[in-house]
Amino acid sequence: MKYRTLGKTGLKVSEVGLGTWQLAGIPWGWDPPDENESLRALHRYLELGGNFIDSAWVYGRADEPGEKSGRHTSESLIGEFARESGNRDKIIIASKIAPKNRYWPARRGIPISEVYPEQYIEEMVDSSLKSFGLETIDLMQFHVWDDGFADDEGWKRAILKITKAGKVRYWGISINDYQPSNCIKTLDTGLISTIQLIFNIFHQLPIDRLFPYVKEHNVGLIARVPFDEGSLTGRLTPNSKFEDDMRPTYFNEERLKEFIPRLEEIKKIMGGEATSLPELALRFILSFGEISTVIPGTRKVKYAEENAAVSDGRKLSNELLAELKKHAWERNFYVDKDPSLEKDGYIEK
Repeated sequence: MKYRTLGKTGLKVSEVGLGTWQLAGIPWGWDPPDENESLRALHRYLELGGNFIDSAWVYGRADEPGEKSGRHTSESLIGEFARESGNRDKIIIASKIAPKNRYWPARRGIPISEVYPEQYIEEMVDSSLKSFGLETIDLMQFHVWDDGFADDEGWKRAILKITKAGKVRYWGISINDYQPSNCIKTLDTGLISTIQLIFNIFHQLPIDRLFPYVKEHNVGLIARVPFDEGSLTGRLTPNSKFEDDMRPTYFNEERLKEFIPRLEEIKKIMGGEATSLPELALRFILSFGEISTVIPGTRKVKYAEENAAVSDGRKLSNELLAELKKHAWERNFYVDKDPSLEKDGYIEK
């Protein structure tokens, strides 16, 4: 496993991290997780040299009336793993504070007082610490954000107080999907060390919109959704069916007709630089030095091993990167579920 520096935190993180949305509890319509397999995947990831695990307060929780909580949340399972491993000092644990109004993404025009009131931030950090069973979280991120929050003093006082108390070491933002510029003003405060963002073969806007800034200001970048919700795993077919809360819309019958030809064209240009679409997807992201780590979601040993194997220091050639640039497909299928997102400026042009 190769390592990179997580921006100005100075932390050395494995360039292939571990995303844990589906790790435990109730994953919103995904197949119920086998938590024993999830624990085995965590231990195997550590054995392979992985040290960066990304979670969130909301992962595995049941907020809807009538639902029952799972045996674990993602945070609590990770805490159990950290204690079992005896290697807490070698594991960099990140989590996220859910917005108080439970809106993903942050809507423009809604004040921060409804999203991250000052006292709420500390309460949520304490809740995550309790779930993990830990005294300190290495990186705490705001799970949604709007740059209109930048001038508010409440969140600044809160994170400085929490850091001084030793509850959190560093702070980051998980920026809204497909809005790579919606954080620059906040980064100018100097209080945020990392940005988590969507970056993959289809979504390349961050290269021009964010990479120059983070390179100049030494901000760590955490790449999420590397497989574009699953399209770049190479397992889509014209007959693919999904039953969870998001992918039936994302990969509906008409969309599959758009996806399949694009994926076939990408396979044709891989040459000998990758043996599969998932490998190509991860190598594409890691070919950019601005990226500190990529966090494919994993809850099976098999995928922990396959993902870690890509961390061998080999980057894609400039020629292939230039070809892949032609396959950028900037779009946002989430707006179909909530058309108001488009008028809110959710799609960055």
